Formats: sequence, C-alpha cells, structure tokens
Amino acid sequence: MGEHRVNKGIKLPERKKFLKNLIRDIEALDQMIREGLIEKDVQRIGAEQEFALINRHNKPSKNGPLILSKLADAHFTSELAMYNLELNLDPLELKAGAFPLMEKQLRKYLRKAEQVAATFGDEIVLTGILPSIDLRSGQMDYMTPNPRYQALDEIIKQLRGQDFELNISGVDELILAHTNILFEACNTSFQCHLQVTAEEFVDQYNWAQLISGPVLAVCTNSPLLFGRELWSETRIPLFQQSIDIRSKGYHLKEKEQRVSFGNHWARDTTEIYKENIARFPLILTHKSTADSLQDLQKGKIPDLQALKLHNGTIWRWNRPCFGTGGGIPHLRIENRYLPSGPTVIDEMANFVLWVGLMKAMPESYQKSWHRRSFEDTKGNFYRAATSGIYSNMAWENRMVPAQKLLLDELIPMAEKGLLSVGISSEEANGYLGIIRKRVKTGQTGSSWMIKSYRAIKKHMSRDEAMVTLTEAIQTRRKSELPISEWKAASSSELKSIPIQYDWIGNIMTTDLITVQEDDLVALVKKIMLWKNIHHIPVENKAGKLTGLITRSTLEKLGETENELEIAKNIMVSDLVTVGPQTDIKYAMLLMVNKKISCLPVVDGDQLIGLVTDTDAQGIWDKLYAKNNV
Repeated sequence: MGEHRVNKGIKLPERKKFLKNLIRDIEALDQMIREGLIEKDVQRIGAEQEFALINRHNKPSKNGPLILSKLADAHFTSELAMYNLELNLDPLELKAGAFPLMEKQLRKYLRKAEQVAATFGDEIVLTGILPSIDLRSGQMDYMTPNPRYQALDEIIKQLRGQDFELNISGVDELILAHTNILFEACNTSFQCHLQVTAEEFVDQYNWAQLISGPVLAVCTNSPLLFGRELWSETRIPLFQQSIDIRSKGYHLKEKEQRVSFGNHWARDTTEIYKENIARFPLILTHKSTADSLQDLQKGKIPDLQALKLHNGTIWRWNRPCFGTGGGIPHLRIENRYLPSGPTVIDEMANFVLWVGLMKAMPESYQKSWHRRSFEDTKGNFYRAATSGIYSNMAWENRMVPAQKLLLDELIPMAEKGLLSVGISSEEANGYLGIIRKRVKTGQTGSSWMIKSYRAIKKHMSRDEAMVTLTEAIQTRRKSELPISEWKAASSSELKSIPIQYDWIGNIMTTDLITVQEDDLVALVKKIMLWKNIHHIPVENKAGKLTGLITRSTLEKLGETENELEIAKNIMVSDLVTVGPQTDIKYAMLLMVNKKISCLPVVDGDQLIGLVTDTDAQGIWDKLYAKNNV
C-alpha cells in the first residue's frame, strides 16, 4: 500500500507545500529524462506477494500485525486488513536463471511466514479473494491500526460523501452498501514489476495495456465473493468499486475512477503522472521538505517523494513507477491485475508469460499506437475479467477465443521474448508449459473454484461450502501441483474441517421471498404452497420489515377469511429479530424461549435473512456432533 508516514488530515498550508513539491517532482522527472539520467544499461524484475491469513477455522485472522512484528523482516509489510500481509521480493537482473532464483526467494520467505503464522495457530493462503471471507471481516475492528489506512478511509469517505456500494453481476448478483473501505482488503494480488528505459517507456506501457486481456484470461483466480459467483476475476470490479470516491449524480460529467484501466494510449513518458495530478485530488500528503529541482542542481538524484505518494493513491491496472537503486533513477511498469495464487509455481508461470510477452513486442507496434483501437484493448481486459479463459479477444481486426490466441500466437511469442534476453529454452518452457497445460485444460484457478463450489454447495450451507473450498485450496497448494492438475473439491472434505458455528449471519437464509402489506392473503397462500415454505416476511412499500405470516397463522384462519383480506391484517407484527452478528447459540435459545419457529435477521429495519427452526435444529445437531467427537 506504499508510504506509511502520511498526514492524516490535509490542512491548507501543508496542501500548498505538498502541491509545490509535487510540481517540482514532475519537473525534475522530465529533466532527468531529458538529460539521460534514467538507468538504461540493465533491466530488472521484481514482485510483491500479497497473501491472506486464516485461523484454524479457515476464517480471516486478526493476527497480521502480531505476525509481522514477530517476522521482524523488512521484506514483509502490513496491508489494509489484519488478515493480509505483503512480501516484497528483492529485484533481480533479467537474465538466465532469474526466474528460478526469484521462485526460490519467494518460497523461502513464504516458508518463513508460514512458520511464524503457525505459532499463532494461523496459516497463509494464496488466493485472489479468500473464499471464506464474510461480511464480518469488513468491520473496522479488522482494519490494521496504521495512520495511512485510517487516513485513506476517512478522506475517501469525505470525498465520496455517502456509503460505499458494490454492485457486481455475474451468475449471481451482489449489491451491498458499506461504511468503510475494507471491501478493498478482500483482494490479494501478485504484483509484477519490469524495469524499462525512458526511451522505450511509451511503447512498452502501451504494449503492456494491449496484452493485459489475454494474459489476465489465463490467470484468473477470484470468481467468488461472499458466496456469490460473480466475475472470473472479481478483484477487478471489487477493487474499482470499493474505493471509488465518485458520488452519484444526475449528470453526464465524466470523472475517472482512481482504480482504472485508463482511457487512451500513453503518448509521453510522464503523461500518466501529469494526468494523475490533473485528474485526481490529493488524499494523502507528508511533511517532506525536499526540493527535487534543487537536488538535481546539486548533482543529487531526488527521491520524488511527493510524486510517488500521489501515484500510490491512483491504482491503474498497469501502473508506471519511479524508483532509485544505488542512487540511480529508473522507471518500471507494474502489473497489478494478476491475482495471488493458487500456487507459487502458477504465479511464477504467470510472471514469466507476462515478461516474455513484454520482451517480444513486434517492431511494427512501435510508435504506431494511434492506428490501433484502445477501446478494443480495454474491452479485452474486461471480457477477460468477466469470462476468463473462455472469453473472446479482439486481436488484429478479428475476434479470437482466448485459448486459441494464447496457444497459437502469444505463448510462442513469449518464448521468443524470453530467449531474446538470455533465458534458456529449458527455463522458459518449464514455466510456459504450465501455462500451456492450463490453457488446454481450461482449468484456471477460477474455473477450478467454480466447478468445486457448484459441486459441494449442493450438500451444505453456503458458509460451509466457502470454508470447505478454502481448506481444499490449502490442501492442494501444499501438494505443489499447479492448478491445471488439481482435482475438484468434494463435500466429503467437510468432515475433517473444524467449522466454527458462531455467527447467525453465516447460517441464515438470504434467498428470500417476501410479500407486501397490501398483497392478498389468497396470494400469500398460493406462494407458500408453490414454494413449500412455512414463513413469509411482510414488507411495506419502503422495503421495511413490518410483519411475518406463518403457515400456522393461515391454518387458524381456515376458509373463513374474506377473499379480499390483505397481508397487513393477519400478519404478526410484534416480531422478535436479531442482527447478523448475533451468536448462534443465543439465537437458538431465543427461539426456544420465545416459542417461535422463525427468526428474522435485520440490519436496521431492513430484512437481510431468516433462520427457521429447521435451520436451528441442523446447526444444533452439528454443534452436538462436534462436541462429542
């Protein structure tokens, strides 16, 4: 998440000072480029591994800060939520043996993290979105206590002026309002960096944009959120919507999201930085007094702290980055759209595919971007995010299935790119072979997860299915097999998992049928008969829960009621309700004490779920069985 030493509130004097430094930084960058100071004699690669932390119940852990403290290693840093950490790998020169060396380093530090996490009873998970995550994990007590994250949350809320909203449609639909930015923490990625020269930056950045769709198509690993089947790479809409500062309006004013793919080809090396300054308001500052232009005049290479901080608050899926190493400035392209997991070898294969393609850009593409369709490229990216390996790509004025495009053109192209920088054929094919098999089988992380989830949810509750899926991911990751060779998860795996039945929100039924107050009782009867349900909630026109009708209520009425009788006149309006975070055992005792067979779960005055006596009995049996194992 970048620089942690920030100012929480932006006052006018510090804003003016920061803006001055920001302008100086971009001018200094332009000057360094003009004077040929940007490194060009060596090319490096780097990566950032985000990972999730789970407790023994396969649920998000709050031990991230404690684990980070015990790790005491500068390679690791915190993330927005306590259940995430980030591992920053050392940059390596792009040459023969670079990728196996990076893989070895990645495995080394992940083992270290696993060992420390185990002392707290936790495990690490490599996955784009943790399947077992639930709405409880979006509460503020899960936010890492860090001034940067608190500042981001407060300032983005002020700029937005209203609750955050998610509206993502796939096979299922997810519509949620939330009061903080922690939805963003559901995402974990494997961010890849490639150093480029200033002279080739524009072509390389635009090429990175162009290949994003087909690369993402074969790498998707995040199809589920809160038990809903959404996009193949749900991280894309989730990240874009979770920190969107734009408020709703009844106008056509165009305003970019801070998380975006962009709207046109890059035309100049520093254009994206300048556009970020022009389009996006400051949300963080710091108290640096460095004057970049003065540093340059003194022969010192500036760090461009203001520019890097502001750039770090605009999350383009392909992001330009400036850095210094050994006092020498360089430029990088950061690939931010690749998800974490499902295994180290899959992540490294994704990285190798991307770098190979980056090094294989045909000469015909250089300085010819004005003749190519940016809209097709952007469309490819979102088609890949939506449909994954089964998407179609607009490529060279034709529509091509992603699988065919990758097998026939892009994977061979990536191999040539790798060979051109000294990577051996054996090394290149070792990683690209993993991609080939994934493409041929059609089994990406997303397709495996969907196939497994659809199979196991037939035999268990949604929460049990998500926990089972998380456990299945862990078991298979430890086998060291790539995703293309994983067997689908089965419902039998639930038997060995210590499920935690503690929160009513995880067992309630959310697929609800309701009626309105002025609906005819005759209609209510028919609906209950058609759907074979014993309870039906009653809402007013504003969607507020006002009552409940049960089958026993209708049986008492018999056949004597008026044909034009309405629901409002017969419903039970003196309701016993609970919130979604109510303890399950308390809720069950409440149902027994109040002698009720249905317990509505509400958020404020809005109905969000139901728990019936059948649900309660099922959970009771599971709790009893667990306690007697």
